[in-house]
Amino acid sequence: MSDGAAIEVRGLRKVYGGIPAVDGVDLTVPAGEIFALLGPNGAGKTTTVEILEGYRKRDGGDVSVLGVDPVAADAAWRSRVGIVLQGTGEFDELTVGEVVSHFARFYPSPDDPAAVIERVGLTKKIRARTHTLSGGQKRRLDVALGIIGRPQLLFLDEPTTGFDPEARREFWELIRDLAGGGTTIVLTTHYLEEAEALADRVGVIAGGRLIAVDTPRDLGDRDSAPATVSWRTPEGAWESARSATPTALVADLASRYGGEVPGLTVTRPTLEDVYLEMISA
Repeated sequence: MSDGAAIEVRGLRKVYGGIPAVDGVDLTVPAGEIFALLGPNGAGKTTTVEILEGYRKRDGGDVSVLGVDPVAADAAWRSRVGIVLQGTGEFDELTVGEVVSHFARFYPSPDDPAAVIERVGLTKKIRARTHTLSGGQKRRLDVALGIIGRPQLLFLDEPTTGFDPEARREFWELIRDLAGGGTTIVLTTHYLEEAEALADRVGVIAGGRLIAVDTPRDLGDRDSAPATVSWRTPEGAWESARSATPTALVADLASRYGGEVPGLTVTRPTLEDVYLEMISA
């Protein structure tokens, strides 16, 4: 494994019924990074992550996760990896404190359950039975169970599905806090704004191939792509133009209007625009 890499994959392949689900993926995730893996359903995203987690065997390629091949992973390796699935389980008759304390017993050097509960924002619910929690609170409990073992690497699968906007942004702060403490995070999500808000880098997988890896800002050269400039005419109509030199166009408009340009907006392609173009190619 390369120095400083939490995950290193070379030529990863997985075939089902003669059809490759993962077809020669190469990927390096440095330690401490938040990496978002994006892709449509059936693209190979889940299969790739399950191989990294040690839940699925591969048919080819080399994989190193925290310096270990997941196929040969032991309990010590698993204690260093946290996994938050779309649903961890149901513990309706147990309290939040009881569930987290129970899971702590599975690890050789667990974190303090009360400290973890506070970290995920559930201290006020520590004596509440889990069936009384809201959807967002249950998701926070899932994360508590994923980090109670002090993982060096955390996998998050669609962590904010079903969240309202406020709960989603509160959860983002929790993820940033975990990353700030040195945890490497691999995130899968269908929310492009979530990937843009959280990830240091994103990877786009389609047809079993990793077709692009870059920062959210630079993916698909979106930062240098032509911008769309829109403004309102004196008659009240809207006009727009695409330009590779939007600053010059805005300066021309400002001169034409004698100062402020009514309704002026300048936009470049969003991460979603670039992503959709990539997976449809």
